[in-house]
This record gives sequence, structure tokens and C-alpha cells, in this order.
Amino acid sequence: MEKIIRYLVITTTIGFLFFKCFKKEETNNKLKNTINYKHQTIDSLYNHIDSLYKVIDTLQLENQIWDYNIKNNTTHLLSAIIHVESRGNDSAYNASEDAVGCLQIRKCVIDDVNRILKRQKSTKRFSYEDRWCRFKSIEIFDIVCKYYGWNTAEEIARCWNGGPRGINKLSTVGYWEKVKNQINS
Repeated sequence: MEKIIRYLVITTTIGFLFFKCFKKEETNNKLKNTINYKHQTIDSLYNHIDSLYKVIDTLQLENQIWDYNIKNNTTHLLSAIIHVESRGNDSAYNASEDAVGCLQIRKCVIDDVNRILKRQKSTKRFSYEDRWCRFKSIEIFDIVCKYYGWNTAEEIARCWNGGPRGINKLSTVGYWEKVKNQINS
């Protein structure tokens, strides 16, 4: 009988120790999960803050002076072109030309920009859907202007309207007048 009692006491003690150990491990796991959760929460907050910085960067980008190497020019050329093209409407669509977005970008411009980027050994590419996004449209505009080396406000506006040799086309003179009037208003 004494052996049975000793066996029960030892078994109960071992069971109790295992139970305590299990509870301690369970508590440690809960703490780890809480720490991981807090870490994930902090990470998600950092990601959220990063996305806010991107929004702020976009807003700053849109408010910059777009002079493209135009000497002594402090006008908002890009804003004027956007106004003439779409009145600032990112959802503008001209079905007859399949021109899309605030800068009324056609598919041939996307094809040209992707060709330029490929030639420059860049991995970046634009899709036709990117024309609906103001930020990407401005990026496309910037790539085209810099690649073709358009330097004056008139050259930029007329070539944006009439293609790389738009400065030589009489059909782009009226477009330049609209942009110039918008700049001066």
C-alpha cells in the first residue's frame, strides 16, 4: 500500500510538473504571438506611413514647377497642358483617338515610352491602363520630354500635341496658343 501511495505521489508530482511546464510553454507562446502581433502591427503601421509618404511625394510632384530646362520660366507648363488636354479630369476619354486620362495619352505613346525604356535598359514598363493614373501619366510625359530633348515651353507643348516633330507642324500652333493662354491666365 505504501508503494502505491508513493507511486501516486510521484506520478502526481511529475504530472503536476509537466502541467506547470506545459502552462509555462503555453504562456511563452502567447507572449511570442503577442510580440509577433505587435511586430506585425508596427510593420503594418510602417507600411501605412510609407504609403502616406508616397501620397505626399505625389502631391509635391504635382505642385512642382514643370519648367523642363526652360530658362527663367516659372510657369506651370504641365498644369497648363493638363488643363488644355482634359480640364484636369483624370477620367477624360476621347473615343475617336482612344486618348485617355489627364494628359490624353494614346496607346502609341505608351508603346513609344516602353521602347525608350527598353533602349535605356530599364526594366520599368507602362501598360495602357496606366494612362488613367495621373502620377503615371506625368511620369510618361516626363520620359517623353527628356528623351526627345524638348527644351522650350512651345516645343514641349507642340510636340506633346503633334509628336516628336510637332514643332514643325502648323496644326500644333493653335494648341500652343491654348497652352500659352492658360499659362498667362
